[in-house]
Parts: sequence; structure tokens; C-alpha cells
Amino acid sequence: MAFPSRTWLLSACLLAGFMSAPALADQPGKFDFYVLSLSWSPTYCKQEGDEANPHQCDVSDPYRFVVHGLWPQYEQGYPQSCPGMPQRIDRRIAVDMEDIMPSHSLVFYQWRKHGTCSGLDPEDYFSLTRQAFEKIAIPGVFEKLEKRGKAAPATVEKAFRLANPGLKEEGMAVTCDQGELEDVRICLTKDLAFRACPDVDRSGCRSSTLAVPPPAGR
Repeated sequence: MAFPSRTWLLSACLLAGFMSAPALADQPGKFDFYVLSLSWSPTYCKQEGDEANPHQCDVSDPYRFVVHGLWPQYEQGYPQSCPGMPQRIDRRIAVDMEDIMPSHSLVFYQWRKHGTCSGLDPEDYFSLTRQAFEKIAIPGVFEKLEKRGKAAPATVEKAFRLANPGLKEEGMAVTCDQGELEDVRICLTKDLAFRACPDVDRSGCRSSTLAVPPPAGR
């Protein structure tokens, strides 16, 4: 009767051990940097139409750039829905964030998916989100936009770099959806300093030009 070789037995044991080992879950606080995602609200309102959040898309008081989220990030990829953190947060937090995150459902969703990985409690996480938003100067052209415009993604990035000394081309990305400006994503250290993020930078919009819808009612 033939017996398996030592090499075969060793390989089989290693394979069995690998297959039985549980996958390491993302852990709160274990990440490299943040991405602040600023969403161009007029694009969301235009594309969602009647399905859009009515508060965010109120034509009498239209939003422009709003916070989509503050996302813990690895150098490649990102953690999400980290265990051991509360899934529900006080509605008061969403009310307090309305001026920069006008959708309550978005606030709750961002906490569950991203905030739970920050290692912070909900109040501190959203306080940090506000600090990150207030750090960024929005270029004047977007504050004054009253009619539909067009721009290359690189032009949008340049406008943000000029308005924010220290922000580099390799530290941000502009995303698009259906040929329209979607988000501006800016990479920040845990102390909210600008930093490079090649993986995020590579994920930017590849269109040569994109449309920039005006705020509703304009």
C-alpha cells in the first residue's frame, strides 16, 4: 500500500488550515486615511427627479456641494460596516447635520457603512465630518453657478487646488455619473491634513468633459 509523501501531507495541511481560517473582518479605527466626498447636489436632484429627497432639492433654498460622506480608507480599498459598533444613532445627529448633509437617510447609511469603521462614537464622527467639510474652500465658480456649464474633470480639480493651498492633484478625484459632475473626493489624514492617495486619484472620471447642472430653480 502506497503512503502519501511528506510534501503532499504538508501541502494538504497548509491548504486545510488556510481554508478553515476565518476571514479577518474590518476593524474600527484600523485604516490609513479619510476620503471626504463632496456631492454636487444639483446632479443628484436632476437625475433622481421625483424620487429625490424633497428637502435637499427644495427649489426655494437649493444646495450646491454637500457632504456625501467621510470615508475611512486603506491605501487600496476601504473598510466597511465594521463590527462591534452601534448600528443606530440618535436622530438628533441627523437634524444637526442638515445644513451640510440634508438627507437623514444618508446620514444613517453613512454611519452604518463608513462611520462604524472610524473608531469614533457617532457624535465625534459627525463632528469630524463637519470639521473636514469646513476645512475645504469651495471654489467661487460653483458658489455662483446659475446656469448649466461644462468643464473637464482636470479643470474642476484645478479650481479646488487653487482654492485650497496644499491640496495636490494626486490627493483628490472628480467623479461623474451619466456625463455629469457627481462628487469631488479629497483625501485627508486622520488629522485632516491634505495627503496623496494614488488609488483614489486613479478612480476619477475619465471623460474629457462633464456637464455641471445648475441648482434647481436656476
